[in-house]
Amino acid sequence: MADNSKIIIFSAPSGSGKSTIINYLLEQMPGKFEFSISATSRQPRGQEVHGKEYYFLTPEEFRAKIANNEFLEYEEVYQDRFYGTLKSEVERITANGRIALFDVDVKGGVNIKKFYGEKAMSVFIQPPSIEVLKKRLEGRGTDAPEVIQTRLERASFELTFAPQFDKVVVNDDLATAENEVVELIKKFLEN
Repeated sequence: MADNSKIIIFSAPSGSGKSTIINYLLEQMPGKFEFSISATSRQPRGQEVHGKEYYFLTPEEFRAKIANNEFLEYEEVYQDRFYGTLKSEVERITANGRIALFDVDVKGGVNIKKFYGEKAMSVFIQPPSIEVLKKRLEGRGTDAPEVIQTRLERASFELTFAPQFDKVVVNDDLATAENEVVELIKKFLEN
């Protein structure tokens, strides 16, 4: 019987396929997890909705919550661009009888893992190479070239965190990576 106090953490450089893999996991194991919705001070993209993809806060609102110790972890990724996990999210998910699933940046992933220890499994989704990552980001058509360059520089930094995660899954072939993640999670939840 799975213990809903366990935590699953995913981190990856932007464009690694993390969101796609998480969505596959949710389809394969329906009703088991609840997605921990991160807070951010960035503006919504496309059809993103407050309280669904993110809790969209102003930088001032974000700083007020930091001051009130309302975050499990947070980071100012770029100036006035914050991302973080509200403590209330974990409480909400656990109260619903579900397992919290995190999609966070690498520093957040490392920090949440430290906080939860053996109750958490951290998974790093790694692109096959920076070149492949660049093609994926360009293929999205959502970011300007200078934004893509910034993301690639950040990705090189983020890749240095991979050894701090419990498992590293290289997303070279999406179906293989998806299946590997499902098997890793099933095994973790059985113990």
